[in-house]
Amino acid sequence: MADAQKIVISLGGSLIIPDEIDLNFLRSFKSLIEGEVQKGKSFIIITGGGKVCRRYQDAVRKLGAGDSESLDWVGIYATRLNATLLRVLFGKGAYSEIMQEPEKVPRVDAPIIVGGGSIPGHSSDFAAVTVAEKTGAQRLINLSNIDYVYEKDPREFPDAKKVERATWKEFRAILPQGYYPGINAPFDPVAAKRAEELGLEVAIMNGNPLLNLQNYLEGEAFKGTVIK
Repeated sequence: MADAQKIVISLGGSLIIPDEIDLNFLRSFKSLIEGEVQKGKSFIIITGGGKVCRRYQDAVRKLGAGDSESLDWVGIYATRLNATLLRVLFGKGAYSEIMQEPEKVPRVDAPIIVGGGSIPGHSSDFAAVTVAEKTGAQRLINLSNIDYVYEKDPREFPDAKKVERATWKEFRAILPQGYYPGINAPFDPVAAKRAEELGLEVAIMNGNPLLNLQNYLEGEAFKGTVIK
């Protein structure tokens, strides 16, 4: 059953730990989410691994010590470390354990549930889409360090045009064709395919400033890309 008040957030590790743990961001994020909970919303937050994940995966590659599945497990535990930090931050306002299996969302009264990655071959974006499917959430927010989705990589192509609204067909044409450990894309292509099948609305935006997120949640104008 669809639930308009339940919102899934895929929280990029780039916001939690851009280089060092961003304490100011975490404090502000906590305050915003708790404020929205007071208005009747509930949240399931899936954390990414960010630079912690990529540094460990790069080390494994340089050491010649792992295959693709091993790299995924390194990434999964990085996301769970970030998830544990966030769960502790919310204290008693959140469910007391981090969710490790998005197919089995805990049936609890807590308005905030925090989780990380699940199994090799699936990104935190895919976990977030799975959670939306299992809970009936209609909206998924992807918070990262990019303002918009672009038609091509703006770091390589200065003339790249931003995309403010897109259909799933248009959006998926921008993405790589498949998923691999440590993929650097605005959204996991496999997760995007499933989100399209479910008819989810996905909003991709920069978590700095957090006013972007607040405006979106309140139905106000915001800077970001909406796919539906």
